[in-house]
Amino acid sequence: MSVPQETADWVHLRDDERVTWTNRPHPIALGMRFVLGLVVTLAGLLVAAWAWNAGYQLVGWLAIAVAIVGIGVATVAYAFWTNTRYVITTDQLYAKRGVVSRDVTQLSLERVQNTTLRQSVAGRVLGYGDIGVYTAGSDEPEVTFERAPEPDAARAALATQVGRSGDGTDR
Repeated sequence: MSVPQETADWVHLRDDERVTWTNRPHPIALGMRFVLGLVVTLAGLLVAAWAWNAGYQLVGWLAIAVAIVGIGVATVAYAFWTNTRYVITTDQLYAKRGVVSRDVTQLSLERVQNTTLRQSVAGRVLGYGDIGVYTAGSDEPEVTFERAPEPDAARAALATQVGRSGDGTDR
C-alpha cells in the first residue's frame, strides 16, 4: 500500500517500511456541528426565499447571513474531520490531527504492549470504534484512533505488525 498524497509530508517511511493501513475517522465523527451547520444553512435559505417573495428585503438579507454562518460551522467541522488521519506502517503508527496547527503522534510498534477496541451499539451497526494503543507502564492509551472505520481491520493490521520486528521477521 502506498502513502496517500495527503500523508506524504508527515509520515516518514524508511526504505524498507510500508503502509499497512490508513484511514480517517468514520463520517459519524463529523458530529452534530456539521449537521447543525447544514440545518442552519437550509433554514436560512428557506427564510430568505420566503422573505424576498413576501417583500421583506432586510429579513431576507439577515437570513442569508444566518445561512453563511451555517456554511461556516459545517465547513469547520468538515475541515477537522478531513484533517484527522490514522496510519499504521510496518514499524510505526501515526495519528494526525489539526487544521491550522498540526499534532502528529508517532509511536514505534516495538513499544506497543496492548491494544483495546471500544465499540458502542451504534459503532457496531455503523462500523466504527475507538482503538487504544498502550505502551509498557501506561494506564492510559498512548495513542487512540477515535471512531476508526472498520476497526477490526485496523486492529488486525496493528496486531500483525506488532508481532513482527523492525526487519520484517517474526519475533
